[in-house]
Amino acid sequence: MSAQDPTASASQRTLPRYSATFDPHAISEIRRAAATGIYDIRGGGAKRKVPHFDDLLFLGASISRYPLEGYREKCGTGVMLGTRFAKSPIELKIPVTIAGMSFGALSGPAKEALGRGASASGTSTTTGDGGMTAEERSHSRTLVYQYLPSRYGMNPEDLRKADAIEVVIGQGAKPGGGGMLLGQKISARVAKMRNLPEGIDQRSACRHPDWTGPDDLEIKIEELRELTDWEKPIYVKVGASRPYYDTALAAKAGADVVVLDGMQGGTAATQDVFIENVGLPILAAIRPAVQALQDLGLHRKVQLIVSGGIRTGADVAKALALGADAVAIGTAALIALGDNDPNLEEEYRKLGTTAGAYDDWHEGRDPAGITTQDPVLAARLDPVKAGRRLANYLAVLTLECQTIARACGKSHVHNLEPEDLVALTVEAAAMAGVPLAGTNWIPGKF
Repeated sequence: MSAQDPTASASQRTLPRYSATFDPHAISEIRRAAATGIYDIRGGGAKRKVPHFDDLLFLGASISRYPLEGYREKCGTGVMLGTRFAKSPIELKIPVTIAGMSFGALSGPAKEALGRGASASGTSTTTGDGGMTAEERSHSRTLVYQYLPSRYGMNPEDLRKADAIEVVIGQGAKPGGGGMLLGQKISARVAKMRNLPEGIDQRSACRHPDWTGPDDLEIKIEELRELTDWEKPIYVKVGASRPYYDTALAAKAGADVVVLDGMQGGTAATQDVFIENVGLPILAAIRPAVQALQDLGLHRKVQLIVSGGIRTGADVAKALALGADAVAIGTAALIALGDNDPNLEEEYRKLGTTAGAYDDWHEGRDPAGITTQDPVLAARLDPVKAGRRLANYLAVLTLECQTIARACGKSHVHNLEPEDLVALTVEAAAMAGVPLAGTNWIPGKF
């Protein structure tokens, strides 16, 4: 009797087995592509599993190291950004900032909530593409203005109103690619701010229109400094792809701060094939960037902010131990506001998805009122309550990071170092430049 004979008993049959290559998701995507003839667009970040901070562990103090008492001995968390050239560097109380997410991709109440939460926590938030809104500026104690290739919403007055300027060259989810904002999210207000026709799909440029290389970047940074009377720190943001050279060139061009975004970073709308197959995990990018700054004698003089998949205080502590000065969060901040809330499960199911997996941010139908321009949906988000949730989350990240630093005997989170870490996998050991747990072996070095 055949093992696949439908009349065979259960004990005589082999269970159906999915291919590791052609798994159910791959099969469904082939069918979708065959039916529509267009590539898939979605929001969020990479969903494939890549080496990440989970593959690292801290070595807590015992006899060879002396821990700090959590309730009696202080552990500092403050960070200064822009100390290289700016007359007015930014001082943050915590080493966690809010990454750039645009009004357009996000609703007005969501942008306000980000500003409220960041301000309550003593940190900064960032405009994103599309310009600065009055609500965002008024509720953000420290606001970083993103200067992107699109120049949407850009004007000199808003640059002067900002506390820092971030020249965006690349984003972790799509290094080398421009952004998208589809027509259903181009409301009258968004259209006016971006000088675009209402309801028409918008694609941002993938490179700046007025310069082509690092020498031109130096000129652009000088222009921005002159425009703001050398008051504002100038950041340069790059997607993680060639972190050593990109960081070195950004620093050589005069950046006060380099922002390095790994492939786990989110996006409002990009091709799925781009999100999953372009760029580097942030774990693989930090040490080359730090090495570039060290080789130039600029480590800690040019600050390094890293982003892409930061979720916990342990992630923050590990990024700092590898040499970053601060981290930025985007997707985690949206979850803290209420994105993918399981209380909205019934509405997510109506959209063909489930809470925790909803990523069709480009459609503008977000039940949580965060990634939408629909006034009815946006009104669901209370920016005061959402801002309070974000502040709570930022407090937990900071406390967790301090807890780990104290356990390693550090009186400031910036005193964490690679020596405090080991790796659980050969890949993570090689990427982070720390020993494989239980050995003194760093792959590629010893």
